[in-house]
Order: sequence, then C-alpha cells, then structure tokens
Amino acid sequence: MKRPLIALVIALLAGAAVAKGNTQTHPFNATDLAMMDRVSDPQLSPHGFRAAFAVAETDWAANKRVSSIWILDLDRSDATPQKIMQGESPRWSPDGKTLYFLSDKSGSSQLWSVSAGGGGAEQVSHLPLDINNFKVSPDGRHILLSMDVFTDCSDLACSKARLDARATDKATGRLYDKLFVRHWNVWMDGRRSQLFMATISPDGRLAGSPVWLTKDIDGDIPSKPEGDDSEYGFSPDGRTVFFDAKIGGSIQAWSTNFDVYSVPADGSTKPVDLTAKNLAWDGYPLVSPDGKTLYYLAMKTPGFEADRFAIMARDLASGATREVDPHWDRSAGPLQISADGKTLYTTADDDGSHPLFAVDVANGKVMRLLGDGTVYGFDAVGDRILAARADFQHPADLYILTPQGTDFTQVTHFNQARLADVRFAKARWFTFKGWSGDTVQGYVMPPVDYVPGKKYPVAFLIHGGPQGAWLNEFHYRWNPETYAGAGFAVVAINFHGSTGYGQTFTNAISEHWGDRPMIDLQKGWAAALKQFPFLDRHRACALGASYGGYMVYWIAGVWNKPWKCLVDHDGVFDTRMMYYATDELWFEEHENGGTQYDHPTNYEKFNPLDHVKNWRVPMLVVHSNHDYRIPLSQGLGAFTALQRRGIPSEFLNFPDETHFVSKPQNSVLWHRTVLDWLKRWTEK
Repeated sequence: MKRPLIALVIALLAGAAVAKGNTQTHPFNATDLAMMDRVSDPQLSPHGFRAAFAVAETDWAANKRVSSIWILDLDRSDATPQKIMQGESPRWSPDGKTLYFLSDKSGSSQLWSVSAGGGGAEQVSHLPLDINNFKVSPDGRHILLSMDVFTDCSDLACSKARLDARATDKATGRLYDKLFVRHWNVWMDGRRSQLFMATISPDGRLAGSPVWLTKDIDGDIPSKPEGDDSEYGFSPDGRTVFFDAKIGGSIQAWSTNFDVYSVPADGSTKPVDLTAKNLAWDGYPLVSPDGKTLYYLAMKTPGFEADRFAIMARDLASGATREVDPHWDRSAGPLQISADGKTLYTTADDDGSHPLFAVDVANGKVMRLLGDGTVYGFDAVGDRILAARADFQHPADLYILTPQGTDFTQVTHFNQARLADVRFAKARWFTFKGWSGDTVQGYVMPPVDYVPGKKYPVAFLIHGGPQGAWLNEFHYRWNPETYAGAGFAVVAINFHGSTGYGQTFTNAISEHWGDRPMIDLQKGWAAALKQFPFLDRHRACALGASYGGYMVYWIAGVWNKPWKCLVDHDGVFDTRMMYYATDELWFEEHENGGTQYDHPTNYEKFNPLDHVKNWRVPMLVVHSNHDYRIPLSQGLGAFTALQRRGIPSEFLNFPDETHFVSKPQNSVLWHRTVLDWLKRWTEK
C-alpha cells in the first residue's frame, strides 16, 4: 500500500514545481524529463520557405501529452513559431498554400486544413471513422487516407455500424480462429488499416465517398503498431500508389514477409505485388522524380526483423532491380530524394548515434551529414533540409542545413527555459575488446557536479531489442541523465547484437542471448572500472528493460557478484513460456533457431528460470498489464521466485501501461521508485 501514497506525493511536488517554476538550477530529474516539450514530424513547404511540425506538450493534471501543429517562417530570422491548433501529422499541399493535419477536436480523428497565409483552421473531412494517417497527391486534388475497417464490409458506414453495435452489446466475448489475438498493446478486433483515395472539392472539403484501393489486401497499411505514411506514396504523376504490406492469413505471427505493391490511384484494378520473389521484408517505397525508378528498403533473411535494410532500386519499365548501397554496412531508414533524383536521404544507427546520411544513387557512396546526436525525423526540399535532432543534453528541436551538411542552424528552442534551469552530465565514450576480440563501444556518464577524486555509485544500464543500441539521444524513458542527476555514475555497453556497428555484429546475438553479450557486459564493466576511477565497484546496480530485463534475470543467476541490487522492467523470465505467450513468433523463432517444440534445448540453454536457485541479489521487478509483447506473467513469475527465495524484492505494477511507461505521472513514479531502490542498496 506504499505506492499510492508515493504517487500522491510525487503529483503534489511535480505540480508545485510546474506552478512555481525553478528559481535556481538543479540536477536534471524525472519531473524535468516528463515536462519537456517533444518536437517531431518536421515538414518543409514545397519551396522550403516554411516549416510545419508537431509539438507534444505535457498536461500534468490530465496525465497525458497533447500534440499541436506549429508553423515557422524559415526566411525570417526574427520569426517565432506559431501554434495553429491541437493536432498531428502536418502535411503541405503541393502549391504550399494549404497545410493539412489531423485533429480529434471534432470528437474523432479527422482531416483539417489551414491557409499558409493565416486564418483559422477548418475541418476538411467528416468521415464516420478515424483517419490514422494520410498523404496529399502531387496535384493537390486528392488525399490518400489510412483507416481501420472491417474488410468484409463494403463501405465505411458498415464498419462504423459494427463498431457501434459492439459498444452496446452486453456480451463481450470474442472468438478467434488465427493469430494475432493481441499485438504489442492492443487486442485484435477484426479490423485492418486500409488505404482509401478521397477527392478534395473546390471548396476545400472532401467530396463523395473515398475509393477503397487495398480491399483485396489482407494486411495493415501502414503496419501496426508504429507504421506511418512513409510506408505508402504516389508516383510523381499521381496515377499510381505504392505501398508495403504483410499479408495476414494464418502465418502473420511468424512471418516478416512484407512486400511492395502498386495499385492505380483510381482503384480500377487490384494491387500488384512487385517484390514477391523476396521472402524477407520489403518496404518504404519511394518513386524518383522522373517516375522511372522505385526505391525501397529490403532485408534478405526471412523471419528476421533486425536484418540489414538495403536500399534497392527497381526500374519500373523493365522490372530490373539493383542494390544501391551494397558496400554500406548500415541499415537504412525511410527514404527521401533530392529534386534532381541523384541523392537519397536516410537515417541509420551508426557508432552510438543516429545521424542523417546522403546516398549517391549512381555509385552508392554515402556521406554523413550530421556528425553526432540522433535525428528523429527530417524533410528535404531544394537546397534545404529540416531535421528534428537531439542529443544527451538537448531534447529534439528543429535544425536546418544544406544537402552538403553545411550551414547547420538551430531554428526552434522549445525547451530553452527548462534547459536553463537544469544541470546535465557529459557522457564519455570508450571502447574495449569484447567477445571474439571485437571492438565494443560503450559510454560512462559521471554524476552531475562530479568531483574528481571522489567515487560514486553506479547504474549499469542494459539496453533492449536486443537488436538496439544506446545512442547519443534524449531518451524519454531510459534517459541516463536522470541517474546522473540523482548522483549515480552510468555505464552503458553496446554489446554484440547492438545496431550501428555492422550487420555481422548485430547478428552475433541470435541464438546467443546469454553468452556473447554477457561476455561484452563483463569485459565492458571491467574496462570501465579501469578507465574511470570514479566508479565505485562496490556500490553498483544493474538494470534493464525488455531484452535488458531478460539479461537482468540472467545476471541474477550467473553473474550476480558485482551487484548490490537489480532492476528488471518487462523482462523475459521463462524463455520456454515466452514462445507461447508472446505475439510475434517470428522473433522467438529466429532468436532461438526455430520453434520451441522442435528445438526445446535452444530455449533452455539460456533460460533465467533454471538459475533461480542461484539468485541472491535484491531485485525490483516492474511490469505492466497491457504489455502483450512480454506478458505480465513473466514479471509476476520472477517476483514470485524472489519472494519464495526470501530475497528482498518489490513489484511495481502499472495496470494502465504497455511495454513502455508513457503517461507523465507514471513516468515520474517509475523513476522515483527505481532511484529509491538504487539508493537504498548503494548507501555506504
């Protein structure tokens, strides 16, 4: 019964801080993190004169974040960003005179518009269903919409009627005959995200009924849960729509076979699969300005979600395909292209950062445009690129630069006042020889106000994925500055399996969850202690989430001597049951070399459950009810084991969160609980 009281105290303190403001600087903390404005989705007007973007602000009292649309005149040095209204996904019309965006101001997510010259926003669509995302056609007279519909319905009204009937039905049972039953954070309700073409009338409203372009595709467009409009688009003449999709059927839970399709924009014929020969992931289509070449991203290994995304080019006339960047050992993100068609722009993890790159389409030569930090989104028009960039000490803001990476200038300063109130620590990157003698990278962050010669307790952070990485970014959940601000030094290792160091390095973790990355963590800990004498080896705790949480459970049984305490967030406790309880079987099958019933020994090889008898270190377990990626039973099972063993332990449960803790007050509670646990066990 301690936690509700803690939550109340946190709410009062945070509310007071927000109301009064800070009168002097202080070390960065969890409330600072929760209150930062989040700038995203930068969009340049067609001539590059204006920027549109979204900003998510924290409504502490309502315990949520509210996104709004903003516009900035980039050609005026004295211009300040102008807030339009609540909404998201800003997109310009081809002539630059109108800005479209989504807003739920009317009670559902509908399309709105505002004149670039000023004036109030007007509602463009009044459809019976929510619009998920959209894209404007090259001629500006049509809108491509994605909406969730029942595929056996003939129109939007049918889907709406079925939803309404479900809402009033007293019988709530739902019968399933195939996977997915639930996926990441939602239960499947029989609907698919599908593409519809709508016409914009001369008065700026949608005219008639949208044309269903993808009715015969048993898949979600864009993909769920995190897909967006980078997964579909138009040909330059507007006559063809290209999109990617993974066909559902009975195998969607163990397949990663996305394909790229084309369909006439008028819906006159069915979609055509352009990449059927590749049984791995093909996606993110983009057509060259001359309409002759289709660029897209492609993996080569079926069933593997973290394979390298290569940039592919397909001649639309002949069907001939080539890889643009065969010598670039990085996995590209969604693409944009220069007006002359000679350069592709993309982002990728790269040596602890996630910068912007330019790729020459003729020879595959790659140039890094931004040297450090993380780019969360960008747009390229003419001689100007607009990017949302962040690093350890700066949440995302907008920057402009040239296509050559010069004239790099910050143009928004949304958190300037908040940043002036806080003090940060500075990370120090280092390398060492890890598993197989390979060079492995990590960073150490001393506490804020670090004093040379003094030793500090350590938070040893283990990233998730496992094919992920600790990056130079302003992370809104696992932000190392929150630990540094609380008086801890931070050690973070990008072990084998991490992204941004080449595909061979990433591949090394598959079927080796408990040995190769463990060797890197052990060697990294030893190297950090040797290189950074302010780390107190006798006052250190290890903590991680998802795969990092798995590793915490694994460490508890096989490498527990260095640690005073452990913190596990949504980790895998029993690798056998994880196979049958999770949603994405392709992940489990690739990482363990096949199904559990065909290869049971693979699932037992690195199973934390089998080493509970060796657990001894106090552990805090955190798990949320709506985490369907790593279900709640995994965390409950671990806590039960701890309690039965008599090991000091606590269980923090969020009944309203998913795999990620996202609500502001829950985030602060999470951080306070974790930091209190660390302080409790690392006190001298």
